[in-house]
Amino acid sequence: MTVASETPPRILERGQHTVSRKKFDSNVVKVLYRLHRSGHKAYVVGGGVRDLMLDRRPKDWDIGTDARPERVRRLFRNSRIIGRRFRLVHIFFRDEIIEVATFRRDPGGQAGGPQELLITDDNVYGSEREDAFRRDFTVNALFYNVADFTVIDHVGGLEDLERRLIRTIGDPDVRFCEDPVRMMRACELAGRLDFGIDQATQEAIHRQRDEIAKASPARLTDELVQLMRCGRAAGAMHWMMELGLLEALLPEAYAMVAAGEKGLGDFGRVLPVIDGLVEAGRSPGDTVLLAALLLPSVVLRRHDVEGLDQRPLKRGALLEIIRETLEPFLDRFALSRARREGVVQSILGCHRLLESGWTAARRVRFARWPRFDEALALLEILATATGKSKQDVEIWRRARAAGDQPHPARKRRRRRRRRRRRRKRAD
Repeated sequence: MTVASETPPRILERGQHTVSRKKFDSNVVKVLYRLHRSGHKAYVVGGGVRDLMLDRRPKDWDIGTDARPERVRRLFRNSRIIGRRFRLVHIFFRDEIIEVATFRRDPGGQAGGPQELLITDDNVYGSEREDAFRRDFTVNALFYNVADFTVIDHVGGLEDLERRLIRTIGDPDVRFCEDPVRMMRACELAGRLDFGIDQATQEAIHRQRDEIAKASPARLTDELVQLMRCGRAAGAMHWMMELGLLEALLPEAYAMVAAGEKGLGDFGRVLPVIDGLVEAGRSPGDTVLLAALLLPSVVLRRHDVEGLDQRPLKRGALLEIIRETLEPFLDRFALSRARREGVVQSILGCHRLLESGWTAARRVRFARWPRFDEALALLEILATATGKSKQDVEIWRRARAAGDQPHPARKRRRRRRRRRRRRKRAD
């Protein structure tokens, strides 16, 4: 990737754009001005500028500077350097973290096939312009300069914002081979912002979709959870399906369509239901998000097995089917043992909540199970998506409320302990 140095940047002066320091987090302003007063360039970069230009509230703030990580660390005592592949500085303000990255340039030197293009070290420092050209998409490469209140565009991001278009910087095939996770990010951005995707970028995603297998499983998991929590997961997944990326990364998602075709419920509504919860400020936990994505596969598999056996499965057989069905996904994303077991137990718990024959007392006892809240959240998503089992959700909510109350026997023991303590004090 080369930097077209002959093309001057497009600069919007103060009053020509909608970015204002009044919309900045106060801690971001502190970091910017301390860096600036220390003789360094200090810009708000990436998604924060993009969102402010679209009159959206940024979900996080990134700062770019020409100061090296060690220098930033010395300027801020409340900070630490993190990362090996990409070293940057986290500055801590109570519950908030401001991320500061030194300007990078393209590591360069990769002229072979996809394996040579894959970036494994990104700590080659560069200029502001070089940093813009090494970023992923044009709309993510805008800089806001705190020194003169200008918005700086080196790569055509302002034009793409106006066109509402996601476009890679440079050759899209090269960019996706350098970092295959960018393909997921393109779909997530298009879904979240309700943008289109540039035709050349679409074609490159389709061609390079199998490269996604080379990405770090941990990064894939984080990106998948972030996609499902963006509030527009249905639109993002639609883009992934259209471009063939879903088939390569997440074939389990096709079970949503297959289950609906077999009359097991409208599982295609699962993602819109999750989007609604996120919009309402009730975003489910990571375990529930992953379990909701995988639940249709288990329902489909259970339906097929029960159809062969002509009788409902026992709990042990159901657990075996859940583990067997989820194993390819869990291995592909290399989930930790704790997260893996959480997904399995949440799906099992959801199925148990739908069993018949529960007495009121057993419901209350089961509501104290550590995984109960996750199972109930999963059942609520399922019930809202399919229009079934809504009555079960209400029954279990009441059991959960009753389960929060102290057990009568415990109340009696507490009263006896209080009486004994009073007698001892009286003696």
